[in-house]
Amino acid sequence: MSESEMGKSGMKKDKLVGKENMVRIGVLFTSIVFIAIGIMRQEHLEVLQKAVRICLECIGIG
Repeated sequence: MSESEMGKSGMKKDKLVGKENMVRIGVLFTSIVFIAIGIMRQEHLEVLQKAVRICLECIGIG
């Protein structure tokens, strides 16, 4: 493998990409867990009610 194919950092680039993917997977898993907890607690209904109230206030009905 030539130097241009490996880049200046050599094989370290592959290890960095692996760590980035692990972080991405961890963040994705954490977000899915929090979304599931919010759905179980029916937080989505509260968010919807607040959004409706804000929209009605904007157009002058609420």
